[in-house]
Amino acid sequence: MNREPGTTQDTQLRVHCTADADGRITFRLPALDAPQPQVLLRLRPKKGQTEETVQVLPAEAVDDGTRRAVLEPQPALAEGRWDVYLLPEPGAPRQRLRPALRDVRALVDGHTRDRPSPVAVRVPYTTKDGYLAVRTWLRTAHAEVEGIAVTDGSMTVTARSHGATLAAGAVVRLRARGTKGAVLTREPQVESGGRRFSFTVDFAELVAARAGSDRVWDLSVQPRSAAGATARIGRLLDDLAERKEVFVYPSATLAGAVVRPYYTVDNDLSVEVTAVQPQ
Repeated sequence: MNREPGTTQDTQLRVHCTADADGRITFRLPALDAPQPQVLLRLRPKKGQTEETVQVLPAEAVDDGTRRAVLEPQPALAEGRWDVYLLPEPGAPRQRLRPALRDVRALVDGHTRDRPSPVAVRVPYTTKDGYLAVRTWLRTAHAEVEGIAVTDGSMTVTARSHGATLAAGAVVRLRARGTKGAVLTREPQVESGGRRFSFTVDFAELVAARAGSDRVWDLSVQPRSAAGATARIGRLLDDLAERKEVFVYPSATLAGAVVRPYYTVDNDLSVEVTAVQPQ
């Protein structure tokens, strides 16, 4: 099995972690026979890139003999996936940590609180191979999905803007992934206050725009004008780090195509349009 440089063999060392509503994460480790232990968070590099970003926290002794390390809300962490390690002492090989109790109850109703810009989100989670990691998002603005109603011919999305207020000229954009210039727009229905909005997507229009090939449409909103920056539409503000396989919406079949809204691996909302497969 390949291992990262400077990382020891597999470990069963487990750490408790508690996430607060304001973004603080507290790690609680058992008593350690180590003089200066630290908790290290490493931003997982993209494929083919080298490791560049780490955050190191002192693991201080508490009265019961255990150790505690605190990741404060500031500074905000870069968007991505941060793997969690123990450094028994500075310069020692790091040990990947497994989760014990993971308390994320404070994050469940995170969508009910307005977020300023930049919108910073942190969710501790368990990786597929059983280790502790923290999923982070850091965006100038974000539109949180509150509900999706899917029919045989359309879907209606209700969302709330965070980090920006929708004003005159706001527009919802559906951009075809991997192509240039393929953009469909919708005028959102904005409630008073400029935060909550809704829009409807006609599936027949997406099918007509697929031009004979399968397409994925990514959804975003421009809060202020056609020239302003866009905010991705998705679901980030709760306790789920990965929702692609959890939130599954019904598909619709029309004109030889299947239309399916879904959440990406980054919890952003997209719509997939594919040809009907022959029986």
